[in-house]
Amino acid sequence: MPGTKVLKSKETVLSKQIKDKIPDDDTINDLAELFKVFGDATRAKLISCLEVKDLYVGELSEILGMSVSAVSHQLRVLRSAKLVKGTKEGKEVKYSLDDNHVAMIMECGLTHIHEAD
Repeated sequence: MPGTKVLKSKETVLSKQIKDKIPDDDTINDLAELFKVFGDATRAKLISCLEVKDLYVGELSEILGMSVSAVSHQLRVLRSAKLVKGTKEGKEVKYSLDDNHVAMIMECGLTHIHEAD
């Protein structure tokens, strides 16, 4: 059918236009991995605490009612995702958000979940 070829041709053009504007597969996979890190409630709480103030592991442990080792484990995950960074101060490490993008991601997520209210 002549009409089918035209429709198929338009779909191909549209498909190419969209594919040209979306991130490549590697970038999408990296983004999915980033969102997985945010998908853990404990890590989200740690990020929330660090939005308020730079803190030591012991302080985070006390605030969240968790063991130091559990907090340290989650901070390692956040550090490997470049969401938090640690600065050595004497014998201890003080943690902070890696950059303002982390707070922006949290803010966007909170805005989104509160829209439904």
